[in-house]
Amino acid sequence: MERRFTLEYWKDEGWYVGKLKEVPGVFSQGKTLEELENNIREAYQLMLEEEDFSPSTKILSKELEIQV
Repeated sequence: MERRFTLEYWKDEGWYVGKLKEVPGVFSQGKTLEELENNIREAYQLMLEEEDFSPSTKILSKELEIQV
């Protein structure tokens, strides 16, 4: 099964740093954008293995109001 995610990334002191917008907690970095893409895929796979999380797991969400 193939899933599509949004990679949000930025440059920080010469490194490409990024996260998957739809999957909180999946971050990585790389010297090149290609390396970041490979590393973020690996980070996602590790997250699936470590948390026994599968794409078929239903994810729930709701809006939360936070006063600042």
